[in-house]
Amino acid sequence: MKRTPAALAAALSLVMALLLSACGGVGDAARPEGENGTIGIAMPTKSSDRWVADGQNMVRLFEEAGYATDLQYAEDVVEDQVSQIENMITRGVDALVIAAIDGEALTDTLQMAADSDIPVIAYDRLINGSEHVDYYATFDNFQVGVLQGEYIEQALDLENEEGPFSIELFGGSPDDNNAYFFYDGAMSVLQPYIDEGVLEVRSGQTEMDQIATMRWSGSAAQARMDNLLSSHYSDEEVDAVLSPYDGISIGVISSLKAVGYGTEERPLPVITGQDAEVASVKSIIAGEQTQTVFKDTRELAEVAVAMTDAVVRGEEPEVNDTESYDNGVKVVPAYLIEPVSVDADNYEEELVGSGYYEASELE
Repeated sequence: MKRTPAALAAALSLVMALLLSACGGVGDAARPEGENGTIGIAMPTKSSDRWVADGQNMVRLFEEAGYATDLQYAEDVVEDQVSQIENMITRGVDALVIAAIDGEALTDTLQMAADSDIPVIAYDRLINGSEHVDYYATFDNFQVGVLQGEYIEQALDLENEEGPFSIELFGGSPDDNNAYFFYDGAMSVLQPYIDEGVLEVRSGQTEMDQIATMRWSGSAAQARMDNLLSSHYSDEEVDAVLSPYDGISIGVISSLKAVGYGTEERPLPVITGQDAEVASVKSIIAGEQTQTVFKDTRELAEVAVAMTDAVVRGEEPEVNDTESYDNGVKVVPAYLIEPVSVDADNYEEELVGSGYYEASELE
């Protein structure tokens, strides 16, 4: 069948259109469109319940506000997160919301965003070393540590007891700026008791470079606790463990139970945590982990979405802290949300009563 030049041209145009539709191009045509634009959301990992909830909450709220979203998880691989964010920039998102895996690793990437006039909101983890972080949505991270320290203080009645009580300290990931706020908050409560001898750290490991847990790894925490128990507690009991995060707490508990803790004759020590993850709330109900710090990710998502929407519209977002978060280049204006201490006495009120969890999820 002979085709005319016009017919061939029309066929070629159709093929090209189909290819572009299937593969996507660069810029606006390649990305989903919302009435008000598209927001790129970079989250660290799906391995933690809270980051999954953060992502879902923001997608829902952004869509309600008329935005399309591009939500990506990098499974704690820094290079993957960098690539994901750079792809979002190339595709022309209108703003970026980033919970950084490594707060020091995004300097060049944020310069790329700035060159494209894309604003950046740091989400719950401060991004360091860049002037191109516009705002920061987070919880009062120093207060998180204070709540953990105060829980140990009250559980052991340190104000009235002479001790000494033994305690071991765990820190968060050294590449996460929040880990230092958690540590400083907790030590603002605990350090005076250590200085007075009411609390004793038998390992002598009290500095962040000694107690940090890379990537907040529960398995790394379990291995370190194994070493602490075998080296320093063969003939002594551990009375308390400062843990900054539920995943670390679960690892610590596994180590303790492996050497006989968790019985009526040998109860587990006071063990703190953070994020009110399902596994840890169940552990609290079962009488194992003692406490966690609840950070309502629904509230944080609302703050981040409102902040991002204001920036995209060229307005000034609401902030309540302009002093605390120096990223090494600038003080990043922030909005802080208050965390809540949760234990067996109030988990129903705080977690179920607020609708954060269904009671059936904790059975």
